[in-house]
Amino acid sequence: CPWGAPNTTSISCSLADVMSEQLAKELQLEEENAAFPEVVAVAEGPFITGENIDTSSDLMLAQMLQMEFDREYDAQLRREEKKINGDSKVSISFENYRKVHPYDSDSSEDEVDWQDTRHDPYRADKPTTTPRRGFIGKGKDITTKHDEVVCGRKNTARMENFAPEFQVGDGIGMDLKLSNQVFNALKQHAYSEERRSARLHEKKEHSTAEKAVDPKTRLLLYKMVNAGMLETITGCISTGKESVVFHAYGGKSATEDKVIPPECAIKVFKTTLNEFKNRDKYIKDDYRFKDRFSKLNPRKIIRMWAEKEMHNLTRMQNAGIPCPQVVILKKHVLVMSFIGQDQVPAPKLKDVTLSSEDMKKAYYQILNMMQQLYKECNLVHADLSEYNMLWHDGKVWLIDVSQSVEPTHPHGLEFLFRDCKNVSQFFQKGGVAEALNERELFNAVSGLNITADNEVDFQAEIEALEKMNEDHVQNHGKKLSMFSSDGDPPIYDE
Repeated sequence: CPWGAPNTTSISCSLADVMSEQLAKELQLEEENAAFPEVVAVAEGPFITGENIDTSSDLMLAQMLQMEFDREYDAQLRREEKKINGDSKVSISFENYRKVHPYDSDSSEDEVDWQDTRHDPYRADKPTTTPRRGFIGKGKDITTKHDEVVCGRKNTARMENFAPEFQVGDGIGMDLKLSNQVFNALKQHAYSEERRSARLHEKKEHSTAEKAVDPKTRLLLYKMVNAGMLETITGCISTGKESVVFHAYGGKSATEDKVIPPECAIKVFKTTLNEFKNRDKYIKDDYRFKDRFSKLNPRKIIRMWAEKEMHNLTRMQNAGIPCPQVVILKKHVLVMSFIGQDQVPAPKLKDVTLSSEDMKKAYYQILNMMQQLYKECNLVHADLSEYNMLWHDGKVWLIDVSQSVEPTHPHGLEFLFRDCKNVSQFFQKGGVAEALNERELFNAVSGLNITADNEVDFQAEIEALEKMNEDHVQNHGKKLSMFSSDGDPPIYDE
C-alpha cells in the first residue's frame, strides 16, 4: 500500500563497533568517494608515504604538505610554459620561479640553461687583471701590470664606469687598447660633459628663458587662471632683454572695486641677469629700494624690478599719462591691461608709418608727457625711445618704465638728457620741423636754464648739478632737489 508505513529493517550493532576508529575511517572514505568520484593527479610523482614515517609529529606533516604543494606548483609552471611557448622557436622559462627539490631534477648537468644570466655567451669576458703581486707568468714570459696591452685592455674596461650619457661602444668586444693618455682625456671629457649637462638642466628648471617660463612662474600663472582672475593665456606677444610678455583674456575679480580689463598683458621678468646685467644702477641708488637692494640675491632684485614698474605705472596713471593699467603683481609676474585689440598688440612708434600731421601730433604728445613725468610724477623714464612708445587710438602710449628713476637719482639728469636726445633725433628724422634739439628739449622738460654752447659743456653742467645734489643728500640726509630752476617749464602746445 502506498499509504502504508515502510518496512524498515534495523541493523543492530554493538557499542564497541560504534566506538571503533576503523569504522569511522571507512565511513569517511565512503563519503569522500561519493563527493569526489574522480581525483586528478596533479603531481607527476606519488605522494610521500610510508609505514615507517612518523606522522604524529606536526613538523613532519608540515614538511610533507609543503613538499606536495611545491610539486603541484612546479607542475602548474610547466603547463604554463608549454601553453605559452607552443611550437615557437623562441621560448620563455619560469625556471627562476620553480621550487627545486633534491630528488626532482628533469635536466641533466650536461645541459646548458641559456636563461642562466651568470654565463652569457654573447657577453665579452672582461680582461683578467694582474694579481696583487704585480705580475703573472714565469721567466721570460713574465708580464707586469705596466704592460702596454694589459693597461690598454684595463682602460677599455674602465670606460664602462662613465656616465650613461657618454656612449663608449663595445670596446671590449673589439679588443681596444686605450693608452693612459687617451683614457685620461676621455675621462676628463666625460666628467666635464656630465657637469655641463647638470648645469644646463638646473638653469632650465630655475630660470625664465626666451618665450618660456620656469616651473615656479608656471605655477603662479596656473593659480591666476584657477582663481578666475584670468580666463586663458593665449601666447607670447613680445620678448625683450628684461622680460617676456604674454597675452591673456581677463576674468572676474574677487573684489567688486577692482575691474579686470577684457584683455591683459602678462609681463614675466626674466630670472637671469645674463642679458641685462646693468639693472642694479637703476635700482641700487633709488631711495625707495636702496635699503632692500642686495647683489647676493638675484631673485630679490627681479621682484624689486617688477615692484618698481608697478609703482611707476601707478604714478603715471594717477597723472593721466596714457600707459598700461596695473591689475596685480605676484612676485616677478606683473599683470597689466593690454594695449591693442583682439590679441594684436599696438605697433611701436618705430614700426608705424605716420603722416606729417600725426607725426607732429605725436611729438607734442610726447613732449607734454615728458613734462608731466618730470613735474607731476617726479620721474624720468631713463629709457625713452621709439622702441618704448606705442601708437594706439591716435595717441602715444608709454610702456617699460621699470628702469624709471626720480630726478634726484645720482644719474637722473643724465638719463633725462639721454631720453631727450633719443626723442629729438627720432622726430627730426621723421620730418617734424618744430622738433627741438636735445639741449632745448632738456631745458623745456626740466625747467633748468642750462646755457652751454656745445654738448660737452652741457653734460658737464648736468654732472655738476648731480654732484651738488648728492652732496646735499650726504650732508642733510634728505632726498630733496637742489637744482636751481627759473620757475615752471614752458608748455609747448600744437
